[in-house]
Amino acid sequence: MNSLTLPDIAAEALRENVPLEWVGMQGIALPIHLQGKPLSAKADAGVSLDDGEARGIHMSRLYLALDALEQKELSPSLLRRVLSQFLDSHEGLSSCAYLNLHTELLLKRPALVSPLAGWKAYPVCISATLKKQMFHVELKLELPYSSTCPCSAALARQLIQQQFIDDFANQALQHADVLAWLGSSRGVVATPHSQRSTAQLHFHLEESIDELPLNTLINAAEAALGTAVQTAVKRADEQAFALANGQNLMFCEDAARRLNLALRRISGVSAFHLRVVHAESLHAHDAVAESQWRRESA
Repeated sequence: MNSLTLPDIAAEALRENVPLEWVGMQGIALPIHLQGKPLSAKADAGVSLDDGEARGIHMSRLYLALDALEQKELSPSLLRRVLSQFLDSHEGLSSCAYLNLHTELLLKRPALVSPLAGWKAYPVCISATLKKQMFHVELKLELPYSSTCPCSAALARQLIQQQFIDDFANQALQHADVLAWLGSSRGVVATPHSQRSTAQLHFHLEESIDELPLNTLINAAEAALGTAVQTAVKRADEQAFALANGQNLMFCEDAARRLNLALRRISGVSAFHLRVVHAESLHAHDAVAESQWRRESA
């Protein structure tokens, strides 16, 4: 019986000469190691198709090159080796390689006061490119926090003042009476509105860095905001969270400025763009602020 050669349609030439900037696959399921933990990820892998007459690329070669991500901790150097393999397996066809990894980083976060702790998931996208020997890594993070409106807080305080006047007008004040009033529903006749908010952070890393500073970036952002959402809590933690919100009143503009000032201090970051979204509890629409920064060349 004669053995037939398997056809390679991708190697066929076309009459049209149209190069393509990105050809590949998206949503590839694979395990990765990040911050010392095994995580489930989805990968988008691609290369440019510089030869406009080539029918296509060899997608299976990209798929097999991703096996290297299963073995070691994810780092810029590992990402570069994978992208180099993309190009080596497409010599003569491609000069640019791309890889996006989408996952959720799980961090165990302590409660504010009690000894409890719980896990919090942070959506992460790691993007690496190798274009004509120029390597570049970007990180995208998303983290939730609570924001209390300063205007709403001022209006609530005024209503509490008015209630105090109504209840104690022309009366001799006694310490015990005022203390009891403050602990009653009449002492909290109005409350400011708060909302769950989101910080969307996009970082460009310096070429010399050989680690992905995810923990550092997340910790710095949450410390700047002061009101990161909690996991396991007791009543003491809930009270501490209420105090943190009262001491960190912020419009979306305030949150964006806080993050900008904190994140520019982190080494290894060459530029960033941030976007904060306050999902309004007063309005049907959201409040949004954006900011960006780029490190000046020495």
